[in-house]
Amino acid sequence: MLRVAVCVSGGGTNLQAIIDGVREGTIKNTQIVRVISNNPGAYALERAEKAGIAHSCVSPRSFPDRNAFNEAFLAELIDADPDLIVLAGFMVAVPANVVSHFHHRIINIHPALIPSFCGKGYYGLRVHERALARGVKVTGATVHFVDEDLDHGPILLQKAVEIQEGDTPKILQRRVMEQAEWVILPRAISLIAEGRVSIDQDLITHIAPAAYEKN
Repeated sequence: MLRVAVCVSGGGTNLQAIIDGVREGTIKNTQIVRVISNNPGAYALERAEKAGIAHSCVSPRSFPDRNAFNEAFLAELIDADPDLIVLAGFMVAVPANVVSHFHHRIINIHPALIPSFCGKGYYGLRVHERALARGVKVTGATVHFVDEDLDHGPILLQKAVEIQEGDTPKILQRRVMEQAEWVILPRAISLIAEGRVSIDQDLITHIAPAAYEKN
């Protein structure tokens, strides 16, 4: 059973997709052991409460400096004892001590096709605003492993979404969530739970076929 901790800052729509996937069995062999937010007002914490999932808040504002927050955040994760950490709309740069401790055990969902529209300053609605401003015809979402750089680690899954005439950033954001984020994030967790994901020496991910696909 894969033990998963989910980190989230806002409403938690991706968290809900994970909760639903575990409940419905589309995410296999997985248990959400804790939901952690940096925002005490995050609706994601209410989603966790309703689902009977342990939850907590670790806010940078509660600590005298960033180092103190980093240590507290790491301690919270160690206490949860996850096999996998999922960043599902987590608006805090993951501290280096956390990345090191959970090497290749942290994944993130980004609302664009990395390496486009990613890195510093590209988060939330801003991603979709800049995609529309650039005039691209296809966008999407990416699940990747987390390393020390923003939106940079090995890519696990991507799904494209077409941009339509008349799209606004909010309309596009919703379509990317519905058609890509809520699809590939649960699938990524399930693939990891099934032991089908590996990362080679060149930091390229590989997905092994399911047992029934080998026959």
